[in-house]
Amino acid sequence: MWKKNKNQRGQGMVEYVIIVALVAIAAIAVFQLFGQVVRSQTAAMAKELAGEDGTAESQKAQSAANLSTSQTESKSLQSFTGNAAQAGAQ
Repeated sequence: MWKKNKNQRGQGMVEYVIIVALVAIAAIAVFQLFGQVVRSQTAAMAKELAGEDGTAESQKAQSAANLSTSQTESKSLQSFTGNAAQAGAQ
């Protein structure tokens, strides 16, 4: 009976680790797309709080956001499956 309980606790831990890994992968993907936007916005806020002009940083954040938007529009599950079909044909 003790052995069965031990196996169930191990299974729960493995499930927890899998969920944490999936969340981490999703966070890395989002940070790759929007990391520059966040850095630029933070820099603009820091300059404004210091009493300096943060216009240049705000413009960098806007251009990074536009780039991220175009990247998310061009990348989809369909584009990945299309690439796989092309690789299989070769």
